[in-house]
Amino acid sequence: MKIAIAGAGIGGLTAALCLHGKGFQVEVFEAVDTLQPLGVGINVMPHASGVLHGLGLGDTLDDTAIRTRAIEYRTRFGHLIQSDPRSVEAGFEFPQYSIHRGELQFLLLDAVRRRLGAGTVTLGKAISGFSQDEGDVRVLFADGTAANCDLLIGADGFRSKVRQQLHPDEGPAHYEGTMMWRGANLQEPFADGRTMFIAGDHNVKFVCYPISGRASHEGKALVNWVAEVRHDQPRAADEADWTREGDRDFIASFLAFQMPDLDIAQLLRNTHKITQYPMIDRDPLPWWTRGRVSLLGDAAHPMYPIGANGASQAILDAKVLAERLAEQPGPEGLIAYEAIRRPITTNVVLNNRKAGPERVLDIAAARVKGPEDRIEDLISAAELEEVAASYRQVAGFVRKAV
Repeated sequence: MKIAIAGAGIGGLTAALCLHGKGFQVEVFEAVDTLQPLGVGINVMPHASGVLHGLGLGDTLDDTAIRTRAIEYRTRFGHLIQSDPRSVEAGFEFPQYSIHRGELQFLLLDAVRRRLGAGTVTLGKAISGFSQDEGDVRVLFADGTAANCDLLIGADGFRSKVRQQLHPDEGPAHYEGTMMWRGANLQEPFADGRTMFIAGDHNVKFVCYPISGRASHEGKALVNWVAEVRHDQPRAADEADWTREGDRDFIASFLAFQMPDLDIAQLLRNTHKITQYPMIDRDPLPWWTRGRVSLLGDAAHPMYPIGANGASQAILDAKVLAERLAEQPGPEGLIAYEAIRRPITTNVVLNNRKAGPERVLDIAAARVKGPEDRIEDLISAAELEEVAASYRQVAGFVRKAV
């Protein structure tokens, strides 16, 4: 059985590896002429990193990425609200990794080319649409060519052409008004070199974590950061450009942040390249699959980058897709895949709109009014753990008792 995948992103490439492992013939078509290691930091949650370990990529991840010890939630005054452990030592079967998005993509790309063949990924082949009948799918490309396959998986991202054809009347992207600025800076490590922290509240928030294992081996840290500010009059979401260079006026919103282990203002000023774009997602779809065509990753369930969960859900899609198709090759397998993954990812998308695990920031911001306040006097540990445990359940990763 021949399966075509639209998009050589993290989800599409992981799907190629998983499907190949089940014995399927796979071709990946990517719109851009040249792949570049774009983006900044992302996280791979313990359940998703287990998929990558199962694909034999654990040693490479350990060399390339950071094994995240914990996510710390902090007030703007530097109080530690909660530390949510994410390490093997805390009881997870597999580690959480923080890594540069481009490095993870190329790690997967190299594995695909080694195992499936150098010609498996075709660049400069933007999919413009498809047609299908009971026997196969005809994939149409923007250059006027076409190719036939048994199944087509749309893993072509936020602006998916496959999704557009399946759902031509879908409304615009969903945007509630938060603008994000992102960057990364090579510098001295902060904290223990394995900690991620999220500080502030729903209106002004700062996310920070190291993403390079190679920098860590040299005693340095490539510190990835995201600065978020909510605006009263946001610009149109469809104007989003992931590579747009950002202004630096936003730094003023973070001058009062006081972290005990990192000078945020200095980090922002020292960062050479800053990109800017709105935080957007799309409403969950009522279905992903029609006949021999289905969706995966951001094409299926684009979500706010809350809970650091987007790439992980795409990786989990890939595993389930391959498993279900191995049991039921053909359209039935696609339906079985969707039946498992669509309800889960719909729940994550909607939960992220409610701030997911980051609700603890708003709880603290409403009660902590200055640096002299004590968290333990204002918020109970049980209240905080309820938020964290609830999101772990929603996102699908739980830890064993230790």
